[in-house]
Amino acid sequence: MVEAAAAGQGSPVSVERTLLVQGGTLVDGRGRRRSDVLIRDGMVIGVAPDILPPGGAEVVDAGGCVVTPGFVDLQVHLREPGGEGAETIESGSRAAALGGVTAMICMPNTSPTIDDPELVLHLRSRAIEVGCCDVAPSAAITVGRSGEHLVDFEGLWAAGVSLFTDDGCAVMDADLMRRAFEGVRRLPGAYLGQHAEDASMVEGGHLHEGEVSAQLGIKGRPAAAEEVIVARDLALARSTGGRYHVLHTSSAGTVGLITRAKSFGVRVTAEVTPQHLVLTDEALLDGDSLFKMNPPLRSAAHRERLRRGLRDGTIDAIATDHAPHLAHAKRGSIEDAAPGMTGLETTYAALNTHLVMPGILGEDRLLAAMSWSPARIGGLDRMGHGGPIAPGRPANLTVVDPAAQWKVSRDRIASLSANNPFRATTLTGRVRHTLLRGTPIVSDGRLQR
Repeated sequence: MVEAAAAGQGSPVSVERTLLVQGGTLVDGRGRRRSDVLIRDGMVIGVAPDILPPGGAEVVDAGGCVVTPGFVDLQVHLREPGGEGAETIESGSRAAALGGVTAMICMPNTSPTIDDPELVLHLRSRAIEVGCCDVAPSAAITVGRSGEHLVDFEGLWAAGVSLFTDDGCAVMDADLMRRAFEGVRRLPGAYLGQHAEDASMVEGGHLHEGEVSAQLGIKGRPAAAEEVIVARDLALARSTGGRYHVLHTSSAGTVGLITRAKSFGVRVTAEVTPQHLVLTDEALLDGDSLFKMNPPLRSAAHRERLRRGLRDGTIDAIATDHAPHLAHAKRGSIEDAAPGMTGLETTYAALNTHLVMPGILGEDRLLAAMSWSPARIGGLDRMGHGGPIAPGRPANLTVVDPAAQWKVSRDRIASLSANNPFRATTLTGRVRHTLLRGTPIVSDGRLQR
């Protein structure tokens, strides 16, 4: 059972089924071209313009659309176990498929914490039963996310874990973090991720420390709280040779630190959320706690630096930090509400609308940051995600219509929670089809299971 998990086996594919994805423009790590994609038994068997449908083939209409390797999300909170009222593996997987995601990494800050190999195997098995999206659990760095004792890295890695993180809080003990780097360095594909906020600097804070927090009279969470942890961890990664991933980068200063570290050859990657790329702390001016998250939405200057970092490749990937909450947890004042936003269903549409269409970010760069780059970081390329779209590869594909307009409404959301920052807005760009190993999970924008 452990060997199967480590090998990255996912849900079964449909056998003796032939599909032709017809009329689309393919975009993957090899570039852009006009091609059809022929699929049999879950595998791509042909890529060429104007393929004639074989007898009995199902035709997937991709006219006017972009066909890309399925999206990969490096940071999703599925709340299972312990918080199933807000989200489950099943509901989160369905939401992911609606958003074009074929593989995701779920975070370990559950109840109990994901810090045991048997729990990892159970969650992987549950995702296979659901069969909508490949789910790779991450695991904590410290037992119970207590910041005191390191987990069994080797046992968790053997169960299929690549990412170790105490997400939701930072590992504050520098020597413990150093030993964690040394512990994962020996495990192929393993890496540490960090929710980088110094606990002593953000205690009692609820939004970005700046003009908006001052105007509202609410204690803030300074950008420096992120930067001091990232600076420390980059120094540890450099000295140990370990791999480091910056979760939900939010600060302009952090982008500069990552740029410098990469120039020194430090093994570091970084992600950014759609909300940090689109929104600013001004969304909180009227007291709407929907827009509260950690790390917080920051000023327009921070947002612009994040956008530039994504464009130039300093920031490698886009991750939703999908954080569902029960309705009552997001009600009330900014001080009282829980932090976090959902986003699995809306990330592509929101970024196409707010970044690609205005010319802030190229379409190919967006797709890279949502697909093959995160697949490589998370080791999900070994499970057949992230492309390229080529014969002999698993048919994990997403078909998007960049021109389709739709209004984000509750009936178009599969997540059990509704705390989406783009709710009730009209977005341009929609996922039309999501194929997991050749099986249509979403067809014409509708879930098939």
